[in-house]
Amino acid sequence: MESVFKCENLCKKYGKFTALNNLNMEIPKGSIYGFVGKNGAGKTTLIRILCGLQKPTSGSFTLMGKSFNDKEIYKERKRLGAVVETPAIYKDMTAKDNLIQQYLMLGLPDFKGIDELLNLVGLPNTGSKKARNFSLGMKQRLGLAMALCGNPDFIILDEPTNGLDPQGIIEIRELIIRLNREKNITFLISSHILDELSRIATHYGFIDKGHIVRQMSAEELHAECRKSVRMTVDDTKILAKIMEERNIEYKIFDERNAEIYAEVPFSDLAESFAEENSTIYTMGEHEESLEAYYLSLLGGENNA
Repeated sequence: MESVFKCENLCKKYGKFTALNNLNMEIPKGSIYGFVGKNGAGKTTLIRILCGLQKPTSGSFTLMGKSFNDKEIYKERKRLGAVVETPAIYKDMTAKDNLIQQYLMLGLPDFKGIDELLNLVGLPNTGSKKARNFSLGMKQRLGLAMALCGNPDFIILDEPTNGLDPQGIIEIRELIIRLNREKNITFLISSHILDELSRIATHYGFIDKGHIVRQMSAEELHAECRKSVRMTVDDTKILAKIMEERNIEYKIFDERNAEIYAEVPFSDLAESFAEENSTIYTMGEHEESLEAYYLSLLGGENNA
């Protein structure tokens, strides 16, 4: 599997505080990688290292195949676009002038494509309006446009839907999916809005206390969060016997509670339990969300 970023035993310390602790992580090329963790888990520290804003204390990483200590890694970072924490925009400039400035900083030969970028992110008619007068959502859109300057292969977004109304969230979601599918741009997205992240991510990394607790594809997550039927019965040993006879996958929680992974009519199950002189007390459909999975994996306080 080709990756745009891969790190091994990456550590970052600030005095006695360890922000990243032997972190191992891999972002597949062409993926939309959802980066999930509590506040202070190390997400922003990793993003800063990736962008070249900080150096690791120890460990190693590669960015688009280039080692972090290679003198020419800056060439790979030119293929990287990012909006970290808040968009870095010039508040006394218009949206178009901000993009012109970004083009100049990147050393691009001309200003072709700026109007197209503004249209792409939903800022086609801002005219002479200064960025300081933009809403938070408009600033987010402008930040994304700036990250897209220079046709990057890899884009990092920190809370990309922050400040957007529901329609704006849908538009940014669709834009990210379209850029990923049509231009094969890889995305690393850190977001508090886990339900929204679950709509677009193809891969996930769950970080806690500076190290990756779990990495998985969207398919693997879906398999773990699949639909099931939760049941309370008088004896789960009898439930196990009935499910094995029907070749139905199940999971026993305790003597009275279990989960089965199939759609079975209640009347059919009730008849089978009655034949075994057993009783079904409750039976209900269940589907675990990304948020529920995250809470079970990392705990629910100070989530991010």
